[in-house]
Amino acid sequence: MARPAPPPPRRGGPPPRQHPPRNAPNTPGPEGTQVIRRDGRPPAPPQQAWSQPPEPQAWSRPPAPGGGSGGHAPTQRPQPYAEPRRVPPAPPRGPRPTPAAPEPSKRPKRSGPRRPGRWLRRIALTLIVLLVVSVGGLFYLDTKLGRIDALADYPGRIADTPGTNWLLVGSDSRAGLTPEQERELSTGGDDVGQRTDTIIVVHVPKSGPTTMVSLPRDSYVPIPGHGRDKINAAFAIGGAPLLVQTVEEATGLRMDHYAEIGFGGFAGIVDALGGVTMCVPYPIDDPLAGIDLQAGCQKLDGRNALGFVRSRATDLADLDRMNNQRAFMSALLEKASSPLTLVNPLRLWPTLSRAAGSLQVDDGDHLWNLAGLAWGLRGKMVTTTVPVGGFDYVPGSGDVLLWDREKASAFFDALAHDRPVPEGLLTGTP
Repeated sequence: MARPAPPPPRRGGPPPRQHPPRNAPNTPGPEGTQVIRRDGRPPAPPQQAWSQPPEPQAWSRPPAPGGGSGGHAPTQRPQPYAEPRRVPPAPPRGPRPTPAAPEPSKRPKRSGPRRPGRWLRRIALTLIVLLVVSVGGLFYLDTKLGRIDALADYPGRIADTPGTNWLLVGSDSRAGLTPEQERELSTGGDDVGQRTDTIIVVHVPKSGPTTMVSLPRDSYVPIPGHGRDKINAAFAIGGAPLLVQTVEEATGLRMDHYAEIGFGGFAGIVDALGGVTMCVPYPIDDPLAGIDLQAGCQKLDGRNALGFVRSRATDLADLDRMNNQRAFMSALLEKASSPLTLVNPLRLWPTLSRAAGSLQVDDGDHLWNLAGLAWGLRGKMVTTTVPVGGFDYVPGSGDVLLWDREKASAFFDALAHDRPVPEGLLTGTP
């Protein structure tokens, strides 16, 4: 391979000194000279310079002047790098150290506001549990209600009338009372037959206030199949079914529901509520009812409340007693439906248990029907007595009370058509 011509000398000076490449082999110098190595050793024998041409694609510089290969290695192809395998050092010999207990993990504190999802789930779960418990308790208490066939059909029964009509009866039943309880409640020992001291018709209209009407127990009315007599004689003769039929034919109102409670049940409900505050309008001293009450607002327990609604030791006797019954019924319902009672399970559950175990209702009535009655009696009500025409004495029946036929007919006709009773027909309002 021919060597390239040396570069021309520089102008104005001697040519540059040429040095052999650093890695070039020891070659003889110009003719008649010998190259001596610095370490004093003889020079190595001359070797043939590498004259293999580079690969076509490799780049090469022209050889340096004076021979040699110019100091460049042949072009190499790049090879992939393989990392050598690392072997972990062998563990030290000896007993293994006991691993330390892991530290409890610490959750990082939230920097932002907490998401409400967890609390909403808890509230929803609590409401579901309360709902299940409430529904379960409702059905359990419903099974404790006493049921009778009070609203049995009979030939010629009047058709359904608008609104909802209840017949509430307070009987003098002493069922379930011990002799000690009879003495404590001053109910006496005469338990022959069954009688009623309280007969109330409650009309719940589709709109407007509820009307509560007292029917005096001495009202002289026709009793189906038994002629005319006191209205409470129907209860003594034929029980609830005959009393319902007598009230429907006397008033022209079809009864939709029936509820009856005895002496012991009434006093038990009052005691379960912790007593009921009542404003007594006048002093009442009645040994037969077992009470001696002073005028003024006071809390009545079960015993005094029962004597208050039974007493006739007043100037107007039965009329005063009916006024007292309606007034106490309103106070009782207000106490039973107050938030302090509804949110207190220690008071609500005993009250519902006593009420369910003491009430007699129609076969088709349930506890939720009673709840609807309590809802209808909330707030403002119209409390009155059937228009009275006078008193009389009837052999075989004794002293009786006569209705004002004209006013009583207009009174019940308004309720039968779900209209408010005219103000002129309302009497006996406390």
